[in-house]
Amino acid sequence: MITLSIVIPVFNEKEYLGEILRRVLAVPLPGVSRELIVVDDCSSDGTRELLRNLPDLVGAMGEEVEIKVIFQEVNQGKGAALRRGFAEATGDIVLIQDADLEYDPTEYPKLLAPVLDGKADVVYGSRFSGGQAHRVLYFWHALGNRFLTLASNALTNLNLTDMECCYKVFRREVLQKLHLEENRFGIEPEITAKVAKLNCRIFEVGVSYAGRTYAEGKKIGWKDGVTALWCIFKYNLWSRGQRAGREGA
Repeated sequence: MITLSIVIPVFNEKEYLGEILRRVLAVPLPGVSRELIVVDDCSSDGTRELLRNLPDLVGAMGEEVEIKVIFQEVNQGKGAALRRGFAEATGDIVLIQDADLEYDPTEYPKLLAPVLDGKADVVYGSRFSGGQAHRVLYFWHALGNRFLTLASNALTNLNLTDMECCYKVFRREVLQKLHLEENRFGIEPEITAKVAKLNCRIFEVGVSYAGRTYAEGKKIGWKDGVTALWCIFKYNLWSRGQRAGREGA
């Protein structure tokens, strides 16, 4: 049986945490066992207390799934939480899931299909392809995402439509070669640059998107966009860590 490790970075998601875990556990995945790795990035809103009472949070649905909860003692960012989760993953396939309900776990089967069929090493979700439903929100965010994807594509020679999408799926052997460094949202272009250098078989599938407003808890801002642009150049053109990634391949 194939084992899927689902890595969920969490920071101040008390309102949504129980629901996202229930949705993740409810997805039918025949022939696939699940391992959930929840990494709390030093939340201060009561999220940590909820995670310490996980049986009450997920109920009986979690009894057949291994759930690991990791508490970061200092807030470091999404990238650091993902790196910690990746290090703990033992599954054959690793999938990233945000905790904020913007992305729908019922789409796991189509995200996993190219890997399970032996066609892909890495799968990206895309909010901008496939005609899936998405909430209409910020024009400048969408434009910024497309610009960052274009800049990344120009240097990786990939034709992704949504480099910044949360949903990314990896064969664990690929993930172990990436030598990731970024602590915050710069991990998205870093992953893309290093996967491209490994000449992986990359697929992209359309996913739905129910974005949040800042009033609802959205955390990424324009400064993260500037950092992402810097990381695109850093990891594609001159990063020592990138050379290490290529040597590890």
